[in-house]
Amino acid sequence: MSSSENPDQQALYAAREPVFPRRVKGKFRSLKWWLMAVMLGIYYVTPWIRWDRGPNLPDQAVLLDLAGRRFFFFWIEIWPHEFYFVAGLLVMAGLGLFLFTSALGRVWCGYACPQTVWTDLFILVERWVEGDRNARLRLFRQKWDLRKARLRATKWFLWLLIGLATGGAWIFYFADAPTLAQQLVTGTAHPIAYSTMGILTATTFFFGGFAREQICIYACPWPRIQAAMMDEDTITIGYRSWRGEPRGKHRKAEGASTLGDCIDCSACVNVCPMGIDIRDGQQLACITCGLCIDACNDMMDKVGKPRGLVGYMALTDEGRERSGAAPRPIWAHVFRPRTILYTLLWAGIGVGLVVALFLRQPISLTVAPVRNPIYVTLSDGAIRNTYDIRIRNQEHTAHPFRLSLTSAAPLSLSVEGASGAEATVPADETRILRVYVLAAPKSAAAVAERTPLTFRVEDTVSGQAAEQATVFFGKGH
Repeated sequence: MSSSENPDQQALYAAREPVFPRRVKGKFRSLKWWLMAVMLGIYYVTPWIRWDRGPNLPDQAVLLDLAGRRFFFFWIEIWPHEFYFVAGLLVMAGLGLFLFTSALGRVWCGYACPQTVWTDLFILVERWVEGDRNARLRLFRQKWDLRKARLRATKWFLWLLIGLATGGAWIFYFADAPTLAQQLVTGTAHPIAYSTMGILTATTFFFGGFAREQICIYACPWPRIQAAMMDEDTITIGYRSWRGEPRGKHRKAEGASTLGDCIDCSACVNVCPMGIDIRDGQQLACITCGLCIDACNDMMDKVGKPRGLVGYMALTDEGRERSGAAPRPIWAHVFRPRTILYTLLWAGIGVGLVVALFLRQPISLTVAPVRNPIYVTLSDGAIRNTYDIRIRNQEHTAHPFRLSLTSAAPLSLSVEGASGAEATVPADETRILRVYVLAAPKSAAAVAERTPLTFRVEDTVSGQAAEQATVFFGKGH
């Protein structure tokens, strides 16, 4: 029997109540507006920044060139074999998230997370079209009519434009932006570009417009991980219950002198984009955006009470504040063993990546022995090994290279299709050479079954060189 058939049976599930945050002013709201403008500006503008890379490469400052398997970031060019740079940046991003969470709680979620940024933007559009909180609530509860349909259609159309701009900006990071934009308009772009843009448009439209706080509460794993990053010294948003309780609205009624500073106006609840009550204590859904602080401070100003009833605080300061003492300075909470360790690890990886970036060579050499067969005995008794040698020229101009080898045994080399041991590698390209190493008939019998050798490739113009050790197989193997 369902709960609808039995009114005394409590329902296991409840329908979601949409959250309509009220407009608020204050320093945290202003900070969020500025951060939103900066981050969205960076996201939308970056693909259009030009950077001269010569005649053979796209003149785009930031580009994930999947076809060429390279990543460009202004003057830095990352090749596939240098993926450790990308891995290092991902590790630094993770450590940075741990550091900020340990010091300031979910500051990433409240101010910089893409879900937060785009949801703020969508709510801003919703407020422009439908009005502030009370107007949006009335519109939500009323039956459908022409006005409601018109407002909803206008809002959804603007959301769709934002989603389209979001998906469009993303694909520009993977191809030359001006060229791709022209192809998109003329209908000549690759189908993957259209499908990617369509998927990102749809997900942005749904996540920012409809799912909103549900993504943070149910889909995102970070609220469940953050508890391991935080401790009693973490600075996060809290309600000073010892100052606000018992709460009450009637300040002129009998017994008003026994009430705390909280007038139970629910301003902190009405501005919360997650729809929670910060006065209930720390909650998984709280993203520490600070809007409840702005709302409460504004109300405290109106009723003539001190600010800070809701504010950033650390649990270790609760006892001090309850007794009337001043809390410890912020730096005493931020600089502690955990955050110092995260900072040292973060900085160490960063320094290592910078050093590796400046020490890397513009040329590289990879040797792959051909082992089918391991070696060949020629008709004159000579022994031959075959190698595929990959020479990578990371310069923006073509360079001639000379190939040589060093070994304790008397070995010689030749390059397939070339009269000598020289080859030219085009700019920003890799060339594979089939190389034969030969032990002459007179010395073949004296060559061990495993003879170490080293290939060396030298730029005949700049003199820069790279080496790679391998093994020559002789008889007896």
